[in-house]
Amino acid sequence: MMKMEKMATREGYGKALVKLGAEQQNIVVLDADLAKSTKSYEFCKHYPERFFNMGIAEQNLMGAAAGLAASGKIVFASTFAIFATGRAFEQIRNSIAYPKLNVKIAASHAGLTVGEDGASHQAIVDISIMRSLPNMTVIAPADGVEAEKAVCAAAQYEGPVYLRLGRSAVPVIYGEEHEFTIGKASQLREGHDATIFACGIMVAESLQAAEELAGEGLAVRVINMATIKPLDQEAVLRAARETGAIVTAEEHSVIGGLGSAVAEVLVENAPIPMERVGVRDTFGESGKPQALLEKYGLTAKEIKEAVYRVIERKNK
Repeated sequence: MMKMEKMATREGYGKALVKLGAEQQNIVVLDADLAKSTKSYEFCKHYPERFFNMGIAEQNLMGAAAGLAASGKIVFASTFAIFATGRAFEQIRNSIAYPKLNVKIAASHAGLTVGEDGASHQAIVDISIMRSLPNMTVIAPADGVEAEKAVCAAAQYEGPVYLRLGRSAVPVIYGEEHEFTIGKASQLREGHDATIFACGIMVAESLQAAEELAGEGLAVRVINMATIKPLDQEAVLRAARETGAIVTAEEHSVIGGLGSAVAEVLVENAPIPMERVGVRDTFGESGKPQALLEKYGLTAKEIKEAVYRVIERKNK
């Protein structure tokens, strides 16, 4: 059951960096002049000698991160998701992913909920871009607690990681006892009529949808697929066998993200009815985060409708 408090996933990132900085002296943090927004500033306050502001120069940020990783450092490179995956893609591809260096790209302000910054700053294809890169691990935590755990797990993992973080505060789903494992899904609710796979802020919306559906006589399983690559294929196939209908929900384009990843597993192994909730191949716009989620169909309402559609298809 979700708690009442809210915390942005970027806040969990900042907390984790401070903790890791004390535990591991070879961790360094780089930022592109956005440290207060990405929350890497928390690390800077405690360990200024291991923090580097690279300025508004994201390509150089990734190149420097690669060099530090090649010299044995564990590097966290932070900026907004739109700049990390867009402006610095070539450097990530050739200097980080290709040599499989130990750089953790912590990309904040992902998705539509950047809000008023508008379409130019709303990263809605970043999962698709990063998921397509060989050697890249992709994580989109559901809340601030999981974000903190995921950052710590990323620090222990050998190789490049893309951590997708958000600007807005989101409901806290997990307690401090939550154990995050890269590549493993987390089931939050049991059900046999259908399964919802969600990531990021859409996990809370999925839980709300499932709660409302329970009141309407449907038992819907909810699974947080925080690791989008490597995907927990076992969880997908088990849900396919046991519920026979799947819905995916993500604050991202339906092209190339979580929905695509789940669909790839299903079409090759267990084709069943499936629906995807996400941004429908369009750019966003400037607006309040909640208003944007409603306009672009990223709420519990749309998830419920998708569940009804997929169950109807299953029963034909």
